[in-house]
This record gives sequence, C-alpha cells and structure tokens, in this order.
Amino acid sequence: MKETLKAYIDLTRAHFLPAWPLFFCSGLVLAFTNYGGFSWALIIKAALIGLLGFEAGLVLNDYVDRNRDRFDVENTLTGYWRLFKERPIPSGKISSKKAFWLFLLLAGITSALIFTLPYPNSLYVFAIMLYSYGIETFYQVKKRNQNFPIAQLLGRTDLTLFPAAGYLCYGQPDMTMLLYMIFLYPWTMAHLGLNDFIDLKNDRARGMNSIAVLYGAKGSMYWVTGFTLLHFFAAIFFLKELGTIALYGFFTAFVLLAGSNLYLWKEKTTSAGLKILLVYHGTFVIYAVSIILDFFL
Repeated sequence: MKETLKAYIDLTRAHFLPAWPLFFCSGLVLAFTNYGGFSWALIIKAALIGLLGFEAGLVLNDYVDRNRDRFDVENTLTGYWRLFKERPIPSGKISSKKAFWLFLLLAGITSALIFTLPYPNSLYVFAIMLYSYGIETFYQVKKRNQNFPIAQLLGRTDLTLFPAAGYLCYGQPDMTMLLYMIFLYPWTMAHLGLNDFIDLKNDRARGMNSIAVLYGAKGSMYWVTGFTLLHFFAAIFFLKELGTIALYGFFTAFVLLAGSNLYLWKEKTTSAGLKILLVYHGTFVIYAVSIILDFFL
C-alpha cells in the first residue's frame, strides 16, 4: 500500500499541487476585477477545476509516453518532477490501464464541475479542456518524428490557455485575457526549452526530437533566453492591465529570470539548468500570487 501511494504521488507530481489552482484562479480574479462581483464559492469551484483538470493532463502525459519513458538513461529531471524519483508506469508500479482510468476519472469530475458554471462560460472552459488534452497528446506523439519544433510551438498552448480558462469561469473573451495569453506564451516556450536542455540525454535515448535534440544544448540555451526576452517584451502590454502590487511582484520575477539566464550562460551545465528551472517555477507562482494579492489588497 505504501509503495502504491508513493507511485500515485509520483504520477500526479503531488508536491506541485498548490501551484495549479493558484495559477488558474489568477485568471479568475482578473475577471472579477474587470466585470465586478466576487464569490468564494466560485473561487473554490475554479480551484478544483484547475487542480483536477491539470492533474488529469499530467496523468495523460505519462500515459501517452509510457513506452518511450522506459528508455530513460538518467533521472535528473525525473527526480525534480517526482517526489520519489520514479516514473510509476514504466516501473510497473501503476499499470497503464489504471493510469488511463485515473485520467478519465479526473477529467470526468472536472467536466462535471465545469458544467455547473453558467452558460456560455461552461462551454468556453470545457472547450479549452478538450483542446488542452488533445494538444497534449499531439505534442507527445509529434515530437517523436519532426525536423522542426512544431510539437513544442503548438503543444504548450495548453498551459498558455490555463489561466485563460480561469478567466472564462466568470468573464468573457476580451483583451485582458488575450494579453495574459500573449504574455504567458513565451514563458511556456522558455520553460519547455529549459526542460529539454536538462533532459537531453533521455530525449536522445527515447528518440524524442526535443529542442535540445534538434538544435543542441547551446541551441536550446538560445531558445530559453530568446523566449524569455520575448516574455519581457510582451509584459509591456499586459502590465497595463495590472495594479501596483502585481507590478512589484512581476518586476521581482523579471529580475530573477534575467539573473537565471545569465547564470545559465555562465555555467552551461545540466545542474545549473535544474536550479534555473526552480527559478522559472518560482516566477510562475509569483505571477499568480501577485495578481491575486492585487485583487484582495
């Protein structure tokens, strides 16, 4: 029982659980700001939608890649993402069938929660959920056979849409939502390139044409820094939608991202990349918390 529990913790990346509802609800509170009103019940509901929906996506990721993951040659990134440092499907601790049923369960509960939202908000959020699971599957499959990173460029639109779905739990498609997406998309690309930089050996062993496999370690560093700079540029437009508290938080995050990129170019090592990944995830949380605090304070 203990080993099974540890396997499910690794499958769901459970130590990251608090991040997903925070990020999802950052979109929701922006909608409260723009459209007026407030509801603790809606915040709780949105937090559950974000949490369970994202978790379903993580399980789907492992299910689609279950055969390729058997070829991993080292566990640097696995140890970061999974508390007990193991991929539970390739190890045999969780069967692929059970993983798939868990995905369906989580997606089903998420869908039920979504359809308690008013129309057309429920339709917007449900459509984003379906798209996200579809594009996640496309990403995992397409990157096995490509000469141009189309899988990466399209695949992480799911994360880009994540806070937009939170926004649409209450609001309507508008410029604020669009600017949030434009701001976030380059960050998702930089984050993806950093993951690929760290996991280069495994991607080669698995036959995955990741950014680092396609362009080499140095090419993936250019990818990370280039998209981080685009992220800073996109912030010029999105920051106009935010209040003072959020501005301080965002500028703090920008300093951390700039410093981490300088460190990456100085060290050029996998261990440095892993430390920088933690910084990127820290900025992810800073953005969400800053937007939420901006609303409440």
